[in-house]
Amino acid sequence: MKRLLIGLDIGTSGAKCIICDDTGKVLASSTQEYPLYTPKPGWAEQNPEDWWEGVKRGLKVILEKVNCGKEDIAGISFSGQMHGLVALDEDNNVIRPSILWCDQRTQKQCDWITEKAGGIEGLKSYTNNQMLTGYTGGKILWLRDEEKENFDKMKVFFCPKDYIRFKLTGKIAIDVSDASGTGFFDTKQRKWSDALIELAGLDKSIFPEVIESTALAGTITDAAAEETGLPAGLNVYAGGGDAVIQTTGTGLVKPGVLGVVIGTSGNVSMGMDSYQDNPGAKLQMFCNNEPGLWHCFGCTLTAGGAFNWYQRTLAGEDRIIAKEKGVNVYDQMTLLASESPAGSNGVVFAPYLTGERCPYPDPNARGMFYGLSLGTTRGDITRSVMEGVTFSLKQVVELMSVNYKPEKVYLSGGGASSELWKQMAADIFEIPVYTMSAAKEGGAFGAVLVAGVGAGVWKNLEEAITVLKEDEKFYEPSLETRDAYRKAYELYKMLYHANKPVFDAGA
Repeated sequence: MKRLLIGLDIGTSGAKCIICDDTGKVLASSTQEYPLYTPKPGWAEQNPEDWWEGVKRGLKVILEKVNCGKEDIAGISFSGQMHGLVALDEDNNVIRPSILWCDQRTQKQCDWITEKAGGIEGLKSYTNNQMLTGYTGGKILWLRDEEKENFDKMKVFFCPKDYIRFKLTGKIAIDVSDASGTGFFDTKQRKWSDALIELAGLDKSIFPEVIESTALAGTITDAAAEETGLPAGLNVYAGGGDAVIQTTGTGLVKPGVLGVVIGTSGNVSMGMDSYQDNPGAKLQMFCNNEPGLWHCFGCTLTAGGAFNWYQRTLAGEDRIIAKEKGVNVYDQMTLLASESPAGSNGVVFAPYLTGERCPYPDPNARGMFYGLSLGTTRGDITRSVMEGVTFSLKQVVELMSVNYKPEKVYLSGGGASSELWKQMAADIFEIPVYTMSAAKEGGAFGAVLVAGVGAGVWKNLEEAITVLKEDEKFYEPSLETRDAYRKAYELYKMLYHANKPVFDAGA
């Protein structure tokens, strides 16, 4: 009898729930959306109860599609948007809305802890990373500075997926990959940096227990079983932060192949089988989803999110046409973009809609279109958004390629569903692009693999990823577009530096 595994991904736009068998076949999938709130410019928050309601709806859908008994399900695990601050009081109630990964309010606090630690190199000696504005650590310090009443109520914090695991099991913990993204975690020793916590003047008691991603984190309680339809007593495994575990879900657990995710944000990643120093802390060096593995990546804050923003704000005509045709609006947008040549007839888009993280850790950066003229078409503008996102990822690809020259890229996330975007990525990166089976399921599939390792379905992640297969079709870089993309890329790189004074003046 095949053993079934459930993966939950607590994303920014919605909760994805999938159920797979032990061959990696996805038997059912459901995504339930929920709102994001921006009470001030640069702020981003969500209500953790919205995640819980989305998970319950999604679980109901997949469990109804797959008629199975308690004995058929081997385990459940999680992926989740990283860095979000979920603060609980002494009664384990949520104190305030969660401050998300893309929130940019904490620059003052990040500057403070960096200076106190002796600059970036000093801070890196504690964690091997910078304290970026998206990280959870800056949010904790911001809470102390700006909402002292809420800070004083906080008994413990954790990240978004940990809240869902808590609702299912009643247990409070964080896994090593999400802990790595707090800015207070010693990624070499895989434990909290007590020295940095003390330097910041924080109480160690608010930092939760840390466990490995494949560790047993609890079992489904009777109350959670009643709310979700999951069997009481089902084993629950810790899971991981989405930027890490979604690359696990595409087979990236060892060095040599780059993973590029075009989701709401953009990630360029590589699995590492040993701890590596992080020169200048330009990248992010986190613990991976299994003991003895690490993960190197760089994150751009607005990737598919920029395309979604464009759809919502400037693509009204595309929505009308798509409705008339009975097609997906994004398919209509990419069809229009395909009518513009490589380089978008000189239009360049900078996708800094929520600031930027890599290669420029700058909360003041803002999005822009350059090169508009009377001859500019909607197709040019649409294509420029896709190209700008891909140029931002190329900058991270170049940083990641210093020590390892990648032979291929595994592309995943929403962008991997677009033929145009896959070819564009190959052309701009100048590296062949592949997609993997189940890649469209993103972090949820990585959660399935982690659950399977925890449950003993596979002995480790290296064995688990053998269920993945490269799709037959792949995308070779085109020589015909190379010069046009190289020229546009040089313009793209100039835009940030030329406009940095404007960004700072407008902050």
